[in-house]
Amino acid sequence: MTDSTRSLAGYSLEELRELYRYDLFDDYMPFIYEHVVDHEYGGFMCNTDRDGRNITGNKRTWFEGRGIWVCSHLYNTLDPDPKHVAIARKSVEFMMKLKPAAGVLWPADLSREGTPLGGPDPIFYGDMFMANGLQEFSQASGEDKWCDLAKQIILQCLDIYDNRPDYGNLPAKDGVPEVVRPRLIGHWFVLLRATTQYLEKHEDPEMVAVNDRCIDAIMNYHYNPDYGLFDEHLNHDLSRIDNDYGQVVTGHGLETMWMVMFEAIRRGDKTLFNTAAERFKRSIEVFWDDVYGGMLAGLEHVDKNIWETSKSLWLQEEILIGTLSAYEHTGAQWAKDWFEKQYTYVRETYPLKSHGHALWQLYGDRKVTYLERATRVGNFHHPRHLMINLQALDRMIGAV
Repeated sequence: MTDSTRSLAGYSLEELRELYRYDLFDDYMPFIYEHVVDHEYGGFMCNTDRDGRNITGNKRTWFEGRGIWVCSHLYNTLDPDPKHVAIARKSVEFMMKLKPAAGVLWPADLSREGTPLGGPDPIFYGDMFMANGLQEFSQASGEDKWCDLAKQIILQCLDIYDNRPDYGNLPAKDGVPEVVRPRLIGHWFVLLRATTQYLEKHEDPEMVAVNDRCIDAIMNYHYNPDYGLFDEHLNHDLSRIDNDYGQVVTGHGLETMWMVMFEAIRRGDKTLFNTAAERFKRSIEVFWDDVYGGMLAGLEHVDKNIWETSKSLWLQEEILIGTLSAYEHTGAQWAKDWFEKQYTYVRETYPLKSHGHALWQLYGDRKVTYLERATRVGNFHHPRHLMINLQALDRMIGAV
């Protein structure tokens, strides 16, 4: 950083950092700790309205793992207050009462008290979020057993992904045949991110092998050179799907690229970083809505140019993580320009303060029309973006 690069999106780096600090510590965390954290039973009641009213006390394995990660990461990186570890621990203890037998996934949904509301989740996202949360909690608590359990969960999820005969089948519809045991970029990136974070703290050849598989699948198979974007679905053998399922491109490709960039940083692999950054840039250019701004949800069919035009906050914030990382590590003008363009759009569109509410709106139509009521509070993508970019801004300020 130099004097000429000390501003972003119309703010000095210090001013931008203070905005990020406000959004995390003064807006997000107080609401979550008062209205979403279950201080009686443990865990996170995300089925909550904008005014803090819990619509139900039900919980979800996805959100428990995510909440454990957020509280633990906050403690590990930005705010060493023991209350964050205590909240994470209570969620861990809540979930351990439901720990499934080997080869079985956690139930997707739970009552407030911890009764499963159905059978095992048919896909492994909940378990992978638990693995992600547990390894971060292991560092926060100083208890190695949680990292060991996280590794077991990761390897079990990969085994299910590889070998369960009916895992994730895409159903036949409208004349399009069923796809049996597909590969999904969304599965590879949760495996990638979990193993990157694991390897940042531990040397482990099994985790290295999983990590390598993820990078190979993402960069060499899901990336489609015909149109320079990432296919969401592939056949089980990583070949392309020759029907409408093979024409789906979602925001997961953009999200995945910053995760590949972070893994490249961990490895010290400049070539991998630059390749991921260039493909990230290409996806941003395609997904940007020239009419109303922001990132469209994705392409339902590439060749027919059919778009899903809704706009989720999580995708907008993934762009902010990736562009700030690209700018921090390369100083590339495109990264600065896109961060500024996206941050200005997000800042003007998603915060609910002007409507008298805390937090930011999670989902919206193409214009992100304000919704007076909400049925869920996000407890992962938003705080993850705030924490990751706060750390990046701290490094950038320190490098001046």
